[in-house]
Amino acid sequence: MPRFKTLEISNPAYESNNLRFITVKTPNLKGRGDICVYVPPGTGPNDTLPIVILLHGVYGSAWSWPLSSGVHINAHELIEKGQLPPMIIAMPSDGMWGDGSAFLPIDGYNFEKWIAEDVPDAIIETIRGANKQSPLFIAGLSMGGFGALRIGAKYGHKFRAIAGHSSMTSLPQIKFFVEESLKHYAQDNITDEDVFETFLKYRKQLPPVRFDCGVGDLLINYNRALHKKMDNEGMLHQYVENAGGHEWSYWAAHIIHTLKFFACYL
Repeated sequence: MPRFKTLEISNPAYESNNLRFITVKTPNLKGRGDICVYVPPGTGPNDTLPIVILLHGVYGSAWSWPLSSGVHINAHELIEKGQLPPMIIAMPSDGMWGDGSAFLPIDGYNFEKWIAEDVPDAIIETIRGANKQSPLFIAGLSMGGFGALRIGAKYGHKFRAIAGHSSMTSLPQIKFFVEESLKHYAQDNITDEDVFETFLKYRKQLPPVRFDCGVGDLLINYNRALHKKMDNEGMLHQYVENAGGHEWSYWAAHIIHTLKFFACYL
């Protein structure tokens, strides 16, 4: 029986660059959400490919990763060269709440479950090569890094590995980006407002973690602090600093490192 009441997928005759578009209705959004998906060409009906979920930052949507970074083009080139295994890259919207939902439950909407539950299910229902045996990964940038690291830990039983780029590490940092009041984002459990506290709570199921940040980024000190706290707690992880700031040129250059990191856990 179909998981969703309504689900629309783009017509292959009009798609380009191996991108497909899905719109799905879910109670978690009280309406419809969009997902942009890169699907490697030549995927057969009996194939089982890994699924990588990429979360965007504030102001963005399902189109942000592919049309601002070209991640699907770069990944495709590496797959064709044999430098990256074939993988499905799913790029959902955050639910389009305010300047950004932070991928949290807010005001009766559950943007967290939209990502952790609805997005994988919608991909499995519509995309060749995706099934319940597909290894699942999650990464994101800025607000999406916060969402990916936090959701990836909280649902660690589902994800093989998790990653963040230029990540917010605690909810109050969203004030740098949005006009909505922090009171709208407040969670019943304050652990859900902080990446490190979430890691501590779910450390027994914490997947392998990688995160990086540009040395010119306004969030660099927060990422350094997260790295130090994890070191002090003996939490294994990869942390890298690079040249660059809070900008698409940085994320376009470094998302490939995350995809290769994920490939190590297939």
